[in-house]
Amino acid sequence: MLVNIITEYLVKYYPSFNIIFYITFRSVASLLTALFLSLSIGPYMITFLKKISFVQVVNHNGPESHNIKQGTPTMGGLMMLISIIISVLLWAYLYNPYIWCVIFVFLSYGIVGFIDDYRKVILKKNNGLSARWKYFWQSVIALIISIIMYVIGKDTSATGLVILFFKECIPKLGLLYIILSYFVIVGTSNAVNLTDGLDGLAVIPTVCIAIGMGLLALATGNITFATYLHIPYLRYASELMIVCTSIIGSGLGFLWFNTYPAQLFMGDVGSLALGGALGTIAVLLRQECLLVIMGGVLVIETLSVILQVISFRLCGQRIFLMAPIHHHYELKGWPEPRVTVRFWIISFILLLISLVILNIS
Repeated sequence: MLVNIITEYLVKYYPSFNIIFYITFRSVASLLTALFLSLSIGPYMITFLKKISFVQVVNHNGPESHNIKQGTPTMGGLMMLISIIISVLLWAYLYNPYIWCVIFVFLSYGIVGFIDDYRKVILKKNNGLSARWKYFWQSVIALIISIIMYVIGKDTSATGLVILFFKECIPKLGLLYIILSYFVIVGTSNAVNLTDGLDGLAVIPTVCIAIGMGLLALATGNITFATYLHIPYLRYASELMIVCTSIIGSGLGFLWFNTYPAQLFMGDVGSLALGGALGTIAVLLRQECLLVIMGGVLVIETLSVILQVISFRLCGQRIFLMAPIHHHYELKGWPEPRVTVRFWIISFILLLISLVILNIS
């Protein structure tokens, strides 16, 4: 970590500064750093994006109530990318390969999202990068990192499959690990992207997942905790807690400006990057199954779109008034803040349920 340069010098003369090397201290520090950076950058980001006319283009196929969002600055996810990357570089041990795996996906998916948002702004349309090309580049990035992670953890518990309630048996996946990792990373990225449809809606579910994965990273990287919870001990895992707390801090800072009525939208640059990073962390921690529960809101949002498309193409009928499902409740008359806060509550409950399941399974 970059703080090492100063800390190692101070510890020679002031041993109490040794606390900076503790994972718990660095986790809190990374959270506060990302939070402070987000809150500091936010006002300047809003002013700058308005100045260069990087503003939201409302989807005319969406609810009519969203027309008032026209002109709100977008691509606020850049603020999150900056704050998270700086925080991780400051407080994480950079020799850790897991850190670089997450950073690679985070930045790469952020670039894909940036191109998508940029095309929307320039073309003044809401379709941006074509779905085919977006999925192509997501797939290329996910396959690259999946192969790298497989090579790092080949023939170890790092490529096993942790099955809830059957944790005594962790089968080695072999090359199937690459396929599973690919679907988790791409799927989580797109799930966050679909959920990011209302002011603040996607932030708290991602923060809840980051909280859960952060606690799992701490446990997985500690042989005593890992043995007690019957999960694989992974020597590099604990440093992922720094990434998770950075996401939490940045997410809360972004929510300050994104809460209803939003002053700033995340854009694909933020949603794709956050989803990809969380999916990668879940894969590295071997907790893909638990991710499904923690990210239950993301799963429901994604399934609502899939079911809507299948139903309409096969039967010519729609299951929901509009998909993703948050729009369904809007059209049923729920005010936007009510939909958002209730989905937040569900996300928090699912986080607690997943932690309980981890302990009893």
